[in-house]
Amino acid sequence: MESLVPIIVQIVSGIIGGQAVGAAVKQAAMAQLPKIISGAVGGVAGGQILGTLLADPATAGAMGGLLGDAAGGLGGGAILTGVVGAIMGAMNKR
Repeated sequence: MESLVPIIVQIVSGIIGGQAVGAAVKQAAMAQLPKIISGAVGGVAGGQILGTLLADPATAGAMGGLLGDAAGGLGGGAILTGVVGAIMGAMNKR
């Protein structure tokens, strides 16, 4: 159960980051389901990348643990949702 908590935090914060980007950037304007999915996937990916970068105890500092998972999830969800929104917007202009 303890191994699921970071993933759940990454998914939830990724969805929040994706929703924020979807609301703020008009190029990322898309339906709710793609925003939720891309935010969740980006959140897990961002959390894992940040966790890998901060795995070294010398660089971990305050960004370790759930705070790092949340920050990585927000960033990853926002970035992937923005990219997916831009791609979907470009495809709709054809």
